[in-house]
Amino acid sequence: MQDKVVIVTGAFGALGRVVATSLARRGARLALVDASGTVPDALASEFVAHLLLPGIDLANHEATQAMVAQVVARYGALDAVVNIAGGFRWETVADGDPATWDTLFTMNLKTALHVCKASLPHLLDREGARIVNIGAGAAAKAAAGMGAYAASKAGVLRLTEALAEETKDRGLTVNAVLPGIIDTPANRRDMPQADFSRWVAPEALADVVAFLLSDAARAITGAGIPVMGRI
Repeated sequence: MQDKVVIVTGAFGALGRVVATSLARRGARLALVDASGTVPDALASEFVAHLLLPGIDLANHEATQAMVAQVVARYGALDAVVNIAGGFRWETVADGDPATWDTLFTMNLKTALHVCKASLPHLLDREGARIVNIGAGAAAKAAAGMGAYAASKAGVLRLTEALAEETKDRGLTVNAVLPGIIDTPANRRDMPQADFSRWVAPEALADVVAFLLSDAARAITGAGIPVMGRI
């Protein structure tokens, strides 16, 4: 990853921060993008040499295009994208709000679509170009209360597969990781009785992302890779 220019979305969150740290240690030059309008002090200190882009509305295609242009203006190139931005809601179909489906499709699928589309002109025909999307293990089968979330993440996987087919002869690989429950502070608060040791550590997931960005994964495209821990 030495000197590779990588956009990481959702970069101020628990997983995004760990992925960013992992890539920075491997020598990548990062653009850390987040919807939050405030950069946490600790993050600003750790990534002082990188480009921090708070307050970016990835649900807006024009704003996303402007973000990518800003990254290319700063670094002169773009080598890879890691789409982490997204969200979760637990609602049953019977008692939930149909608007939640629109919300999660926007948060999880449309943001990834916009970043992929805005980045393509800079990634196509660039040697070693990569896109890694964060899907979910739930994309394969929805549990109760996870219909909207699972459907949106299934959309991320279908986006990954379609874009990989479109670009497989243009020097770009497009893959998704499909994690189970990630060991984050928010998930620990929501499920305090769970055995956290069985969940996916963010550092372990970051290692899989880094692999897919590397030359070692050059023959892999269109894959959805389960990273389920021991669930």
